[in-house]
Amino acid sequence: MRRILIERARAKSRLRRGSRAEHVPLELVTVASDDPPETVLAINDALERLTARDPFKADVVKMRYFIGLSQDEIAHALGVSEPTVRRHWSIARAWLYAEMKTRK
Repeated sequence: MRRILIERARAKSRLRRGSRAEHVPLELVTVASDDPPETVLAINDALERLTARDPFKADVVKMRYFIGLSQDEIAHALGVSEPTVRRHWSIARAWLYAEMKTRK
């Protein structure tokens, strides 16, 4: 019985089970984009195509659009300069716009 209780306690304290994770009510979660669901899905589809062409630009878009990070925060996260992020964001945004326009 002791071993069963110890194993159960260990299982509950493991990180993969989220024992130390902070529980946040869904009402408090904010989304980086206020766009309608159809637009978000269209962007996601176009983003999958962009990932196949240029994964770095796709990462910049994900961090900017879905997470809401600033260009400086993205640069820090990816280990590149802010002008590099700005350039990739500009190109990716134009590509996504054109891609979504042609798919309608």
